[in-house]
Amino acid sequence: MNGEPSLAQRAAVLLGARLAHATPIAGGDLSTVVAIELDDGREAIVKGGPSPATEAGMLDAIAATGAPTPAVFACDDAVLVLERLPSRGRIEDAWRDLGTVLAKLHTARRDAVASNASRGYGWDADYEFGKVAIENAWTDRWSAFWAERRLLSQSSFLPRTLAARIDSLAGDLANRLPADPPVALLHGDLWAGNVLVAGTRISGLIDPACYYGDAEVDFAMLRLFSRPGPDLLDAYGTLRADHEERLPVYQLWPAIVHFRLFGRAYRSMVERLLSAAGV
Repeated sequence: MNGEPSLAQRAAVLLGARLAHATPIAGGDLSTVVAIELDDGREAIVKGGPSPATEAGMLDAIAATGAPTPAVFACDDAVLVLERLPSRGRIEDAWRDLGTVLAKLHTARRDAVASNASRGYGWDADYEFGKVAIENAWTDRWSAFWAERRLLSQSSFLPRTLAARIDSLAGDLANRLPADPPVALLHGDLWAGNVLVAGTRISGLIDPACYYGDAEVDFAMLRLFSRPGPDLLDAYGTLRADHEERLPVYQLWPAIVHFRLFGRAYRSMVERLLSAAGV
């Protein structure tokens, strides 16, 4: 691939060494990822991406909670250089440890992991999944954040019939979502591919799209493509009794992202979730 050598060489310069070897890593749909080895024996993972400094700040915020995530070795405006973590395990063997990890992530005091003292829900910077903008401006009410920053921000890019249903749902979120749930640091893109496993332990949470919001969002994303075992919640602790009612509303955001990025194969998912939400 044409992009890997330049990324790898740039990372080597940032680390003050010569590049010995670079190997492309499969699985990154939106960013080029390369494993490198330097002439002094050090290893690292190198990522391209929309905003390496923003992602580095997210990884640092996760690390500050005690949840495992790769250490940030270096970054510039095009490259993020990360610790290489063991990752040969299966998430099916690590649901319990993931529950423990998410409890750390979600219950850490916000002022211990965030430099921005603004009140409400959001993040210090916007982000993106490829062509899909992730708007994170701070909002005092959670239902308003989800309506404005997640659903309404995308409806203009969708077919009119879907957009109308999403706009209708967004207009009713004050009656469907809590106004001020406990503020949790969210991974923001928590699917199995972004959870590294070694044996029965989680070695790292990777590729975050962090912001502060309702902890149920991470669980909704995880359940969109996986079927977590009961050990997950046994270790995490219970969610609010009515969390299932909000599940399709929270799953709509990643479904819309997939529809915009990967096309009509995901339209049926968006339609199913809208129907499940009663819209």
